[in-house]
Amino acid sequence: MKLYLRLLIYAKPYVGRIVAAMICLGLTAALTAIGMYLIKPVLDNVFGNSDQAQALFYLHLVPAAIILTYLFKGLFTYGQDYLINNIGNRIVMDIRNQLYAHLLQQELAFFHGQRSGLLISRITHDATLMQAAVSNVLGRLMGSILHIVALVCLLFYLDWKLAFISLFVFPVAVYPIIHIGKALRRISKDSQAKMADVTTILHETITGIRVVKAFAMQPYEIKRFKQELRHYFDLVMRALRKTAISSPLMEFIGSIGICFMIVWSGTQVINGQSTAGTFFAFLGGLASLYPQVKSIAGINNTVQQALAAAQRVFELLDKESVIQDAKHVKHIKTVKSKIEFKNVDFAYQPEKTILKNIQFTVHAGEVLAIVGRSGAGKTTLVDLLPRFMDVTNGQILIDGVNLKQIGVQSLRSLIGLVTQDTILFNDTIRNNIAYGKPNATLEEIEAAAKAANAHDFILHTKQGYDTQIGERGVKLSGGQRQRLAIARAILKNPPVLVLDEATSALDTESERLIQAALEKLMVNRTTFVIAHRLSTVQHANQIIVVDEGKIVERGRHAELMRKNGIYRKLVRLQFGAAKGKNVRKEKTTSAKSVAAKKKVTKQVKKKAKKK
Repeated sequence: MKLYLRLLIYAKPYVGRIVAAMICLGLTAALTAIGMYLIKPVLDNVFGNSDQAQALFYLHLVPAAIILTYLFKGLFTYGQDYLINNIGNRIVMDIRNQLYAHLLQQELAFFHGQRSGLLISRITHDATLMQAAVSNVLGRLMGSILHIVALVCLLFYLDWKLAFISLFVFPVAVYPIIHIGKALRRISKDSQAKMADVTTILHETITGIRVVKAFAMQPYEIKRFKQELRHYFDLVMRALRKTAISSPLMEFIGSIGICFMIVWSGTQVINGQSTAGTFFAFLGGLASLYPQVKSIAGINNTVQQALAAAQRVFELLDKESVIQDAKHVKHIKTVKSKIEFKNVDFAYQPEKTILKNIQFTVHAGEVLAIVGRSGAGKTTLVDLLPRFMDVTNGQILIDGVNLKQIGVQSLRSLIGLVTQDTILFNDTIRNNIAYGKPNATLEEIEAAAKAANAHDFILHTKQGYDTQIGERGVKLSGGQRQRLAIARAILKNPPVLVLDEATSALDTESERLIQAALEKLMVNRTTFVIAHRLSTVQHANQIIVVDEGKIVERGRHAELMRKNGIYRKLVRLQFGAAKGKNVRKEKTTSAKSVAAKKKVTKQVKKKAKKK
């Protein structure tokens, strides 16, 4: 009951529409009872009336009354259906909006632990089922209850003894409804969870279709999808079996009551204690009553499924984000002095620490390079700066102010982010570049694109800056996508830059041009650079080397090269021993060229031996 009451809270803004719908429902129920009652004067005063003049009077009056009754009943039925569906759709729209906004407020770690298909299923499938609960309760259930009340009043008016006896059948009908409803709720919860699994597979295979095809895994994915869909089918069929039995059961119980009523009323008519009009009006009223009772069984089944969906949605809404603004937050517009990491620890789980005792200071306008092996914790470190996650211990300060005391929106407005995993939206090139600054002019957008070396290729697309790039920018090459992401960061013009492998997907020429643009952009900006290509970070004001979540080395390029540490090893691995001394020289012969030379040498030696 608490769950349903919570769901009905969403109907509070639409009380006026609900009252209007209830009035329409009540009038429809009353007119239904009146329509059944009109059977009595037709039989008693028209067909069974010996007074011809009176019979003719009723013959003209009753049809007119019937026409007016069903005319108004039709109008009120239309009104109730429109209003109830309007309310139901509005409530579901509100729930979806709230759920979507709530999801976007969650910290980054929340999404790491969730399947995208499950979250999508909550907003789409589960919310649709919740609409059925609202519409059925406000519409069908209330309508059925009001019809039952009106028809029961009619039956008691016509024959109170027979009506009283007929109502004893109701408790017998209610028990199986309750039992079936509970079973359906359990099955519905399982089937909705399985639909989330099906949605997850669809999302994964569609977004990863290149990998599926490259590894010829279509048969495997088809088999996996069939298995999950079969499990969902089995659960649906279990629910259908429960639902299907409720209707025949209700009809059987209803037939018993109608048979008893025929015997009782027929005996009274034969003995002259009642009239044929009363008998048929009572029969019509009872025949109209039992379908209303039977419909409650179907409504209950739908409501139980909807409540299972509501439970899952509310579980998600009750999940509070760890990242919250303090009561009295500060708003900052730039970095005046420095950014400090003081004794920072971070762990996704208490027993698994990712970062340990991270300490460093970056002064305003400086460039900090973060290097290290894959999995060392570099990206996690910079993700703490915009509060994608919060530190487990220690603190991060901007000009002496703890990040937790700065408004989240204010903090993130300071930071421009370019990542290795380029994220673009299914929109135009113009809107993707202007994503962080929606009101930017075309001139500003073009200037940012030129700085990112993207303007030329944009002009060669079909519609220039108005070209649709597809989901995740699928219509563009990897390098083009990354240049748009860089242009997006350039247009935002933030005081703090975070470049996480920003040039990794570019060809040599584009990388050179982009690197030059980024170097200009980094002037007078506090910049955090993560780079595997160490040639791009040699001019950084400070380089920190992260290994297993700890800072193991720090200094400038020349200082670190004099040490026989991890940084020097990484440089040597990337450029060779000679390059370890001077990274700015040309790169050594590629691995392919070396292998080719070795192969030629072997062939020459073999020929020499034969000779």
